[in-house]
Amino acid sequence: MVEMELSKIIIDEKRPDQIIVLKEKNGPRLMPIVIGYLEANAIKLKVSGVTPPRPLTHDLLFSVIEGLGASVGKVLIDRLENNTFYAKLVLQISGQAPEKAIDARPSDAIAMAVRAHAPIFVDEEVIKRSEVFHQQP
Repeated sequence: MVEMELSKIIIDEKRPDQIIVLKEKNGPRLMPIVIGYLEANAIKLKVSGVTPPRPLTHDLLFSVIEGLGASVGKVLIDRLENNTFYAKLVLQISGQAPEKAIDARPSDAIAMAVRAHAPIFVDEEVIKRSEVFHQQP
């Protein structure tokens, strides 16, 4: 698994699909992921430091996880099939040794990762299959 971080959020309100770009934490590789408008907006609001007057869905889920004594440990993007990425939200539950991996869309998992300041890891094969360009040094 390769640690990556959110690099860009590209929102075009005229299109239903938006793009987020993950960048290899200690390397040049970039990986774009197409996501929905609502998920892109949820990520952008949090990254921009905007706090809505009432909790949005990802904020609510984050509060529920913390309220139950758990935390978001990391996000794993571990599969790419038919141009669809698959992810897991890995929860650490207080008092329990094994982590719990919950199936999630990458957009939702990344929205949770930015709220929890949790690392994002991507399987090497997924990066190779989805990589379209390198960031120039």
